[in-house]
Amino acid sequence: MECSLCRIEPLRIVVANTLAVAIRDAFPVNPGHTLVIPRRHVANWFDATADERVALMDLVDQVKADIDSELHPDGYNIGINIGEAAGQTVMHLHIHVIPRFKGDVDDPRGGVRFVIPARGNYQRPGHVPQAKE
Repeated sequence: MECSLCRIEPLRIVVANTLAVAIRDAFPVNPGHTLVIPRRHVANWFDATADERVALMDLVDQVKADIDSELHPDGYNIGINIGEAAGQTVMHLHIHVIPRFKGDVDDPRGGVRFVIPARGNYQRPGHVPQAKE
């Protein structure tokens, strides 16, 4: 059975190479939120080949350059969820490239550490940032 990332509509692809594609996230957390996905169905980063990893990271660089020129973000979060315990809901490897903008949350310190919210900001234990509208 194919997964949703195995049958991406060609019109959704924003950039591609022989081993990977990039699409805008269907449920973006910020403008420009993009997924970089291997063409081959592979569950996670550790199952990808060395060539696939290189191809994925090449697209991460291309996506960043495109977002930089279009949206001029102030920073980025790049992340991969591996396994259900880490929050992976689609069992096809995908890398999140999330542009960040000053003021998009009230306190961005901790960044990706917020996978466990109460431990995210060791400088403000227990504080969970609130998104700004």
